[in-house]
Amino acid sequence: MGSSPAKIGLAILLLMIAVAILAPLIAPYDPHQQTQSSLLVPSVSHWLGTNHVGQDIWSQLVFGARTSLLVGFGVGVLATILGSICGVSAALIGGLYERIAMRLVDTFLVIPMIIVIILVAAYIKPSILMLIVLLALLGWQGGARIIWAQTLSQKEREYVAAARSFGAGNSYLAWRHIVPALGPILLVDFIYGIRRAVFMEAGLAFLGISDLTMVSWGMMMRDALSFSYLHVWQWWLLPTGIALSLTIVGLTFIGHAVEPIIDPRLRGAEVA
Repeated sequence: MGSSPAKIGLAILLLMIAVAILAPLIAPYDPHQQTQSSLLVPSVSHWLGTNHVGQDIWSQLVFGARTSLLVGFGVGVLATILGSICGVSAALIGGLYERIAMRLVDTFLVIPMIIVIILVAAYIKPSILMLIVLLALLGWQGGARIIWAQTLSQKEREYVAAARSFGAGNSYLAWRHIVPALGPILLVDFIYGIRRAVFMEAGLAFLGISDLTMVSWGMMMRDALSFSYLHVWQWWLLPTGIALSLTIVGLTFIGHAVEPIIDPRLRGAEVA
């Protein structure tokens, strides 16, 4: 990760993480606190003004980073775990189990994620925990297929064959040999899982498919556009859109830097 875009991406991500962790110290107000001072322009008291119910926009922007990264990292971890379990076990066990697992992966890949989430949200209150679980359940399949293919390659290596000859079972092979060897690939899958989840969370909140009591960048942009006819919308919408875009760009830069781990041919392309 020595290239300039990678360093920029890492710096952006670390900045957003710091903002999310230090949100109670950075935000001057409770992001949920409502006042009668609605739709104020930026001032010393309110750096980005206030929204339609008098909430401080800067405080909401800061706490919105916490929501986006909590969903992003939560989905990234859960989706990577699910993809690893499915991909590694299918490749090691093989046979009927492998065929069923891979057909299940193919089935999930063609299911429109947004449609499923909308249907679920229509019947269940869309809490942040439910959103993390849904996004993870509908987003692990692409990583599972890559992990499955790489595990098929790893299981043919000499050190795996040697371990089998000493009586090692699939569980031992998976956790002592296969998973450590797949570490860089799991990292790439984890990073892209975070990026996908951050984007999806903002998009769903923008559509109103989220917990209305939760501070979210997507919900802030949706509310800002509702007041686009007033002179305060730009202080409400633009900083939020920039923060979301920077987060996604940072994750993209990091992901692009580590992509050659999956496809070594990209190393030659970068050098060229």
